[in-house]
Amino acid sequence: MSFPYRAILFDLSGVLYQGSQLIDGAVTAIKKARSLNLTLRFVTNTASKPSHQILADLVEMGIKVEPDELFTAPIAAKHYIQSHQLRPYCLIHKAIKTDFAKINQTRPNCVLLGDAGDDLNYQTLNVAFQLCQQGAPLIGIGMNKYYRTDDGLVLDAGPFIQAVGWAADCEPIIMGKPAAGFFQQVVASTGFKAEECLMVGDDVQADICGAIDAGLNACLVQTGKYQPGDLKRLPANAKCIRSVASLF
Repeated sequence: MSFPYRAILFDLSGVLYQGSQLIDGAVTAIKKARSLNLTLRFVTNTASKPSHQILADLVEMGIKVEPDELFTAPIAAKHYIQSHQLRPYCLIHKAIKTDFAKINQTRPNCVLLGDAGDDLNYQTLNVAFQLCQQGAPLIGIGMNKYYRTDDGLVLDAGPFIQAVGWAADCEPIIMGKPAAGFFQQVVASTGFKAEECLMVGDDVQADICGAIDAGLNACLVQTGKYQPGDLKRLPANAKCIRSVASLF
């Protein structure tokens, strides 16, 4: 039976690699997808590396990805800020600060909150809270609860975005998964309809439910941040496989 989709959206961390280790079968799966002339997109909420570093890391692992195949939440956030002519208070990872260096950040009138590592502390979060309480929009880079590193599961930016939004009584504007607008942007780049695209991810909420809500098909892999309890939250029309090696 032929593969029933025309485009595949691959999550990165937890699907193609875990921490610094390539997941078995990932390179073979990508090669198989390309041999079938499928359109590929690589989508990630990773906010601790600039795009050029993500691309370089993938090449080092044996996965060649073209720049226009990569869609990241920080890039979406940057485009949003520029298009709305906002001046952000950037509470983000130091590795991606250069991507926002040319954006005016004086007298901030919005908050950009992502995986800022140890910079997520009471002092910086209070600045974000005070700005949002005064009416500044809260822009979140992704809404993931946690992710897996070589040392195990660690908190992602989602809990901090949720905390600031809850305290300031404002609704965060999410750039990246599971926001429907992010999935729609990626789908539009493929030239296909949403129902012709398959999202492959390890996060049942951000990857799978987000994709299903945006009209895509979705497949959960049992690697990365996958937990056995995720099966109970898996939409009825979503698939589940052991790993990306089982995709075909």
